[in-house]
Amino acid sequence: MDTQIIKKEMEAEGTLSVYLKKPEGFIYKAGQSIDLFLINPPETDAEGNKRAYSLSSAPEEDYLKITTRLRDTAFKRVLQKLPDGNPLTLEGPFGDFTLQNNTSRPAVFLIGGVGVTPIRSMIVDATIRNLPHKLFLFYSNRRPEDAVFLTELKELEEKNKNFKLIATMTNMEDSKESWSGETGYINKEMLMKYLPDLNSPIYYMSGPAVMVFAMRKVLSDAGINDNDIRSEEFTGY
Repeated sequence: MDTQIIKKEMEAEGTLSVYLKKPEGFIYKAGQSIDLFLINPPETDAEGNKRAYSLSSAPEEDYLKITTRLRDTAFKRVLQKLPDGNPLTLEGPFGDFTLQNNTSRPAVFLIGGVGVTPIRSMIVDATIRNLPHKLFLFYSNRRPEDAVFLTELKELEEKNKNFKLIATMTNMEDSKESWSGETGYINKEMLMKYLPDLNSPIYYMSGPAVMVFAMRKVLSDAGINDNDIRSEEFTGY
């Protein structure tokens, strides 16, 4: 499908959002992803001209948005420099990392860094549609400067009485900002502080593979059934 860049903006230190024109008839569920292709880029590398991105936009929004950490790769260098209006192509949507239909069980998101992109889509979607799901987002970053969508997530918490944000920072000694929220890594004690029953929710985790592995171990050690865990690993961002 043909698309084009509407605009780009920095979301946090080293993190870029690219707004794309939504192709006519393109329908997706919150949490799904696309493959994005550069057209005749001026440079390329062994990773090629295609990348998979979770959509950070919600289906109700009139654009598509991808959000990515900037790395020194040919694809990222080209994408960062492309002007507004530049054509791209996409395929999708893909994936089943979407909010469960069962509204009687809370959805608990255990998220690291830019892994929040599909979760932003789900939470905005749930807020717009007034879904009854209880939503808990445990969101881990090194510093507030690195935390994508942090201000918007706080605003969504004010709008949606069913949504609770628990943001935690693991490296505040390197931050220039103040922080009064949680610190340290997400662990069983932190979950128990905010969740009345660890066995009640469906758990979602996304982020770096090491983060997803660590969260799986936390849940496994807490006796959570594997059938109640859904994960998506972000690699190479």
